[in-house]
Amino acid sequence: MSKMAKIIEEASFRDKIHVFDDRLHAGELLAKRLAEYEGKRDVYVLAIPAGGVQVAFLVSKRLKIPLDLTVTRKIHVPWNKEAGFGAISWDGIILLNEPLVASLGLRKDEIDRCVVEEKKVIRRRLQMFRHDKPFPDLKDQTVIIVDDGLASGFSMLTTIKAMEKRDVKEIVIAVPTAPLSAIELIRPHVDKIVCLNIRSGPFFAVADAYKLWYDLEDEDVINLLQLSGFLGS
Repeated sequence: MSKMAKIIEEASFRDKIHVFDDRLHAGELLAKRLAEYEGKRDVYVLAIPAGGVQVAFLVSKRLKIPLDLTVTRKIHVPWNKEAGFGAISWDGIILLNEPLVASLGLRKDEIDRCVVEEKKVIRRRLQMFRHDKPFPDLKDQTVIIVDDGLASGFSMLTTIKAMEKRDVKEIVIAVPTAPLSAIELIRPHVDKIVCLNIRSGPFFAVADAYKLWYDLEDEDVINLLQLSGFLGS
C-alpha cells in the first residue's frame, strides 16, 4: 500500500557535501528532528550495522528510547565488493535490483552463490552483535530505522519489508544523507523520512556527507551496543 511519506530535510544541506563532522554529529542533528518521540514507551530505534549503529546510538541516547538492531546485508556483485545488486534481511527477505541484475548479466546460480555468502555473514553478525537475542515484539510499535546513509536504498527497503511483516504501527526512516533516487524508492513504503542531506545528480557517495569518515570495526559496534545497554559488558 502506498503511503507517500512526509519528508523532513535540512534545506541548507541540500546538494552539499561535508555537512557533518562525523556520524555522532549527524546523530545529534537527527535526534533534534525526532524530538516528538522523546521518552515514548512504544518507540524503538533500530540500527543497521555497522555505521548505522554509531548514528543510532546518539539518537537513542538523546530520545531516551531503546536501541535495538537489525542485520540487513547488501548482496554484493561478485567482481566488485563495493557494489550491490540487492539486499537480504536477517529473516530471509530478499530484494533484487532486477534492472541491474539484467544489465550485469548475472545468472541464477551466481545470484544464489552470492545469497549464500551473505547469509553466512548475517548469521555471524547476529551472533556477534545480538548474541542471538530474540527480536522484540514490534506489533503496534513505532520503529525508527537508522543508518549512516542510503546509497541505492535497497538495503533499507529490505529492512522496511521485514518491519511490515511485524505489523508495526509507524515506520520512520532516519538517515543523515541519501540520494533523491533512494528517497523516492522507499517513500511509498514508510510514514516519515528524516534525511538532512538529500542530494541529486549523477554521482553519490555516503562518505561525501562527512568531514571525518571511516569504516567501523566489529569491536567499535560491540562497544557502542554495550554502552547503550543493548549488550552486557
